Amino acid sequence: MEEIRLQKYLSEQGVLSRRAAEEEIRKGKIKVNGVVAEIGMKIDPTRDKVEYGGRRVGAESGRNVRKVYIMLNKPVGYVTTMSDELGRRCVAELVQDVGVRVYPIGRLDLESEGLLLFTNDGALANRLMHPRYHKPKVYHVKIRGEVEAEKVTRLSRPMVIDGYETKPAEVSIVTRKQEFTVLSVTLHEGRNRQIRKMCEQLDLHILTLKRISIGDVKLGNLPIGAWRHLTRAQVESLKN
Repeated sequence: MEEIRLQKYLSEQGVLSRRAAEEEIRKGKIKVNGVVAEIGMKIDPTRDKVEYGGRRVGAESGRNVRKVYIMLNKPVGYVTTMSDELGRRCVAELVQDVGVRVYPIGRLDLESEGLLLFTNDGALANRLMHPRYHKPKVYHVKIRGEVEAEKVTRLSRPMVIDGYETKPAEVSIVTRKQEFTVLSVTLHEGRNRQIRKMCEQLDLHILTLKRISIGDVKLGNLPIGAWRHLTRAQVESLKN
């Protein structure tokens, strides 16, 4: 069999997206034939033994493992990784009872909560994280005090963050009180901690940040820390 890149193999097996696989390889968490893997390594899946998290990758391939797609209402205080060398709580703990190993698509930072998708379908995970196929994501952002209309307008415009000019966001007011303002923010790209950095530029103090939808998939009334399977229609909406 022709050799393929290690991260491509991990993605095809539904273990990690290519980007996540590269991160895990850099951290030394992937082994090939008992040796810690390196970026750029190629393998022969019929001959080489790949291990991740103490388990052999591909060992279940002969059993036609079913594709699983779920949503989690991520609580604050969990990192979006399957393991953490700092000992922090990981989202993996919340999806242990799914029945098969699933992995997060994208991220929510430690202080953020809300909708997080998981799957063992590596092809779909890669597609959703590719900028070309990015699905709009909607967040509810609770900010201390009253936010002036002028700042709402500025948040909607392109902003330069980390040397990159963002695409325009869709921002509207959900609730405005003297104590706090809740904004609805729709992003059409996935920059790291983008909303937090946007608010930081305008001296806006975020109290809570919650993702409520990705494309046509909505969080709804799913309890915090709970997960459920996506409907067939929701899976198809992500694939299209």
